[in-house]
Amino acid sequence: MKIRKAVIPAAGFGTRFLPATKSQPKEMLPVIDKPLIQYCVEEAVQAGIENIAVITSRGKSSLEDYFDQIPELEQFLEEKKKLDFLEEVRRISKLAEFAFIRQKQALGLGHAILMAKSYIGQEPFAVLLPDDIFDCPKPCIQQLGDSFSEFKATFIVLGRVDKEGTKKYGIVKPKQVSERVFQIEDMIEKPGPEKAFSDLGILGRYVFTPGIFEVIKKTAPDKKGEIQITDAIKLLLAMQPVYGYLFEGKRYDAGDKFGFLQATIELALKRPEFSQDLRKYLESLRPFTE
Repeated sequence: MKIRKAVIPAAGFGTRFLPATKSQPKEMLPVIDKPLIQYCVEEAVQAGIENIAVITSRGKSSLEDYFDQIPELEQFLEEKKKLDFLEEVRRISKLAEFAFIRQKQALGLGHAILMAKSYIGQEPFAVLLPDDIFDCPKPCIQQLGDSFSEFKATFIVLGRVDKEGTKKYGIVKPKQVSERVFQIEDMIEKPGPEKAFSDLGILGRYVFTPGIFEVIKKTAPDKKGEIQITDAIKLLLAMQPVYGYLFEGKRYDAGDKFGFLQATIELALKRPEFSQDLRKYLESLRPFTE
């Protein structure tokens, strides 16, 4: 079954990037020359997803504006013969069919996903967190979607994490099914190395059946009053099989300042127009770093 719809939760305050996010959404921070959310959208589109719901909040109208047409800008670029920029601006507005849904209160990732219930209807859907940039031979969400098509069950993306990673991510208790597919027997949120079930962390990409919405409704809020998607998935485990897929590729935690810098440098090194000059510059820094 093809995944046609995706949800991108983008309603958070982005406090880890203050003061830069005081007056602009974190999702609009540029990695090289594209905002974080565009990497996420392009990944979904490359996987064949045509309809995307972005969950927003007050003060985030720039997300909607970014994927809209701007006739005045297009006219200006055309008059100035800046045709490359004109083509890119038009391409962005045609990437997918977008819906923007307001989350009026910050009640957690699970609640943000629940906001898309009417939009999704009765079909499977993808969830992509814009903090994560994946650089993969096949789009990460497509790797997940292909596995969903085979198993017809909820899938989450897994990646190997180090001891520090066990303090930052949800960790699963896995039962190996194939080289990259694991049935999830249990999970724990940010347990630390002593309590971690494994070195397999949950890394911000999901494919759900529509039944997840009813499960989220039954999920109790945490101590902060937020409904977490990991808690909902734990409830789901008691009802039906849930699987994880160990993705192939590289992932950057761009919601973290250092991860954001890594993504900027490493992705720029893969761009022909920057690669040579950037490598020379990084080499020139060697006396200062040794």
